[in-house]
Amino acid sequence: MKASLIISVYKNVQALKTILDALIYQTEKEFEIIITEDGKSFEMADFIAQYHFSQPYIHLTQADDGWRKNKALNAAVRVAHTDWLIFIDGDSVPHPRFVEMHLRYAAEKVIVAGKRVKLSNETSNFLMAHPTHILQMQKLMWRKLLFGKRDARYLEESVFISPDSLFGFIPRCRTIRHLIGSNMSMSRNALYAINGFDEDYTLPAVGEDHDIQWRLEQLGYRLVSVRNMAIQYHLWHPENWTDQTANLKLCAQNKAMNRVVCTHGLEKK
Repeated sequence: MKASLIISVYKNVQALKTILDALIYQTEKEFEIIITEDGKSFEMADFIAQYHFSQPYIHLTQADDGWRKNKALNAAVRVAHTDWLIFIDGDSVPHPRFVEMHLRYAAEKVIVAGKRVKLSNETSNFLMAHPTHILQMQKLMWRKLLFGKRDARYLEESVFISPDSLFGFIPRCRTIRHLIGSNMSMSRNALYAINGFDEDYTLPAVGEDHDIQWRLEQLGYRLVSVRNMAIQYHLWHPENWTDQTANLKLCAQNKAMNRVVCTHGLEKK
């Protein structure tokens, strides 16, 4: 196996099914699936037990004790069987060449970073309606771009451009400044060098991406963009805004102390 695809989930079985169905069509087949659940849903367990996986898989659970995504992510890192770890969220569906593109740009001292298009409710329902609909998404996104039905956010991130095509210079010219936790990959060594995800973050945002980025950058890692190559379709759902003040304060404190290696991560120090 060439990579471990880590999917962080919380109760949304339909979204996970859509992701797993999309993985059937990945051009790169040599990866394992690790479903890491920030909770312990019986419905999720029943679904995973009966699903016919195309790749080896692991299902991890933990007590549903508030937002503990970073703890769930660390659990997945510990059990991964490969040296390259790809992270996605349980509401974001990968394009058929998603794993291929992440592996294409995989290298030591590199964080591979992509973005995602946020679909409308209507388009999300279309994607979830049938496993093969993932194969129709590019035509659908092009129609929206060309004919002005911009009912998706960040629609420009939805179009796949092969780096080997005549227009391959376009994604090569696109840079990325901020890591997004739902579309990123890095080596196992990278995460062990900083002791993984900081479990002191107990609210969404910052801790699962920005915090990882600044700590790895202190060790000489750099972001490499896979925009318009590792495409990801974010399924619509009501957004629950969380005040990030506490997380930003914690991050600022860690930066001030240059705490690159967290205390409560893969190992508890």
